[in-house]
Amino acid sequence: MMVASERYFVRRSQIQDIPEIIEICSAVYPESPTWTPEQLTSHQRVFPDGQLVAVSNDSKKIVGVSSSLIVFWDDYEWDTPWRDFTDHGMFTNHNPTTGKTLYGAEIMVDPKCQRAGIGRLIYKAREDLVRKLGLLRIRAGARLRGYHAYASKMTPDEYVLEVVKGKLNDPTLSFQLKRKFHVLRVVSNYLRHDPESMGFAAVIEWINPDVATEADYAHLRESKFYRD
Repeated sequence: MMVASERYFVRRSQIQDIPEIIEICSAVYPESPTWTPEQLTSHQRVFPDGQLVAVSNDSKKIVGVSSSLIVFWDDYEWDTPWRDFTDHGMFTNHNPTTGKTLYGAEIMVDPKCQRAGIGRLIYKAREDLVRKLGLLRIRAGARLRGYHAYASKMTPDEYVLEVVKGKLNDPTLSFQLKRKFHVLRVVSNYLRHDPESMGFAAVIEWINPDVATEADYAHLRESKFYRD
């Protein structure tokens, strides 16, 4: 079912969307390499349902992008970097046979259209996909975009605790916490060349209430970052 608001709707991305996706990537990460056509084509080939775009009802232009794949989490360590979770951005490690985790590799919103509810629509579409496929959860690495401003004052763990408590605002993590994600732990070298996060990320999780058991929630409550 399509996720939509009065101004935007979310649909599966298509091969012809690739130039617009790369354009948004350039706007969001002006100092970093963008997705390549080869990577985006691979995403379409291995897991088309997991590749989403948000589109303006008025202009018909793409204003947001979501990229994801399914992984078997036990194949990875907690501190596995983004490049390994995504097989260097190709998603060829996509594992729908045994995997129960939707790994959120990327969400981007056109900087000119932020604070318009586009991110919420994309996250809702991801949640709907997890429910449709009967997966257990979404996990992702939330790069700590605001940490560079506090690195001289606190450790990454201390920074995340302050964000979880609502005492600090992180442009990425604070939004995700409002989407009912929980922080499991903080890792280093997630994105090695990201000056904002200095490589640090919070591993976050949203659990699918349709299939989860009480045991699936137990590890959340054991995390020092857990807040009810």
